[in-house]
Formats: sequence, C-alpha cells, structure tokens
Amino acid sequence: MNRQGILIVVSGFSGSGKGTIMKELLRRYDNYALSVSATTRQPREGEVEGREYFFKTREEFEKMIAKEELIEYARYVNHYYGTPRAYVEEQLAVGKDVILEIELQGALKIRDRFPDALLLFVTPPSAKELKRRLVSRGTETAEVIEQRMRRAVEESEGMESYDYYVVNDVLDTCVEDVHRIICAEHGRSMRNREFAEQIKRELKGE
Repeated sequence: MNRQGILIVVSGFSGSGKGTIMKELLRRYDNYALSVSATTRQPREGEVEGREYFFKTREEFEKMIAKEELIEYARYVNHYYGTPRAYVEEQLAVGKDVILEIELQGALKIRDRFPDALLLFVTPPSAKELKRRLVSRGTETAEVIEQRMRRAVEESEGMESYDYYVVNDVLDTCVEDVHRIICAEHGRSMRNREFAEQIKRELKGE
C-alpha cells in the first residue's frame, strides 16, 4: 500500500508551545516535513531566514498573493502570515506528512481547500499557565502580551473547528500524543479508499 502524505494543520494560542512540539516531532521522527511560513513580521532573536520563517516585506508578500504562490494567508497582530504552495505539494507527493503551523483563519482556509487535512489545536492546561508562558518568554512588551491574550479569547471561539485538542502540559507526553494521532489517521478508511478497492478486486479474482 502506497503511503500518501497527510496535510496536518497545527494551531494554538501564542505561547501554547506548538512550535516546540513541531520541532520535537521532526527531531524524533523522519516522516514529517515542517512547512516554513512566510511573514512580514521582524525576526526574533535567534530566528533564521528559511528555518523559522521566510521574512518578507509587505510588498514582497502582496506579490506572492497576486501570483497565487500561497495556499493560504492571513493577517495576525498587524502582520501577514502565509504558506508557500510549492514546498507543501512536493513533500506530500513523496509521502511526507506536512505540518503547517498556522492560526485559525488560515486553518479554516486549508480545511476548505483540502477537506482531508488533519486539524490539531494546541492549548496549555489553563489560561493562567498561558499568560505565565507568554511572560516568561521575555520577547514581548506587556502591551503585546495583553494583545495576545485578547486574541486568545477570540481564537478560543474557533476551537470546535479542529479535529483534536492537544493539551501541552508535559512536553514529552504531548509530542507522543500528537505522533499517535497522526499514525492513527493513516489507517482511516477515508484515506485508504484505493487500497480497499484493490483488495475487493483481488478477492473477486479480477
């Protein structure tokens, strides 16, 4: 049975740890590919062009939109974020599970265009813990942290659109939970219709 790659959308509140989870999945397993998003925000300390993001000017990003080089894009806290099309399609074609780390607006656009995509929502165990993590990062002002907490209230209204909730309390446990969910998805009947038809034909002696 040929393994087809699954398009996996991972969203979550800013500070939920979704980026750390994705990096751990890639470190532990070789069947994942992380799609690198394009953004118009400035790099944070330690971020590298082409690794965390493709950093674009607003003009460059809007040209990508015009040329339909993105499979989705959205604005978040005054910046554009989007998913370049070519890399995603290439990795799915060779059987890799492609992870897109994007926010709610983008996730819903992906679900419209790719109905078989798997949508995961990462959340800390409580709102109090979410704020503690945002503060402890030390990368943003108090004003931006409050912006992100207000945004989390809005994002929580869309949680029901996702297939699974992933509670990031203990990182190691959370990473393994995500891996098990994705492995189970590969066995779903809707993803293996061609295989089922082949078995039916073989049983009939065709």
